Amino acid sequence: MRTVPSGFVRAHTQVRRPSSVPEVRLHVADDVVALWEAMEDEGGAGEAPPFWAAAWPGGQALARFVLDHPEVVAGRAVLDLGSGSGLVAIAACLAGARSVLASDVDPFSRAAVGVNAGLNGVDRVSVTGDVLDRDPAGVDVVLAGDVCYDREMTERVLPFLERTRARGREVFVGDPGRPYLPRERLTAVAAYDIPETEGPGLRRTTVWRLP
Repeated sequence: MRTVPSGFVRAHTQVRRPSSVPEVRLHVADDVVALWEAMEDEGGAGEAPPFWAAAWPGGQALARFVLDHPEVVAGRAVLDLGSGSGLVAIAACLAGARSVLASDVDPFSRAAVGVNAGLNGVDRVSVTGDVLDRDPAGVDVVLAGDVCYDREMTERVLPFLERTRARGREVFVGDPGRPYLPRERLTAVAAYDIPETEGPGLRRTTVWRLP
């Protein structure tokens, strides 16, 4: 896997506390365009926007959920799917997870997860790339925030989550009402009003469990 220097994340972001998860500090971007240009200069940014540099609603809802209900992850091995900034992974550790595997295809995200874990004094997070075509060993709980953002991604993610659930693992999804999420196949366990990532207003965001 390609690696990105941790210094890049620190140099091009600012430390903020997500509004709904003030227990966690994250490196985020106030100027996404400038960050994207810096990623291109670093090489390999491609077409992927810097999703890792924001605390998205689904991730904030999942992080809030595990902090409010630590029994979901306490003493267990957790997979944070589509980790982005690492917010959910960090929250799981703070809630007592035995270990957390943070998965993201973006090498900039993987660098950010490491930096943010260190910022929060968390040392039980490891990072990996795409896991959708394999079965990560030893996982007890899967947390997936904001993974159904388009049809193509949803068609890849859902079979993975269903296979994972069939193997006896618990699966929770955080989503702010995107149209691709198959709500009829899920059970709502919590809902939060999360401030919009861009602009004013609140977004009703639900944490779902795969039965």
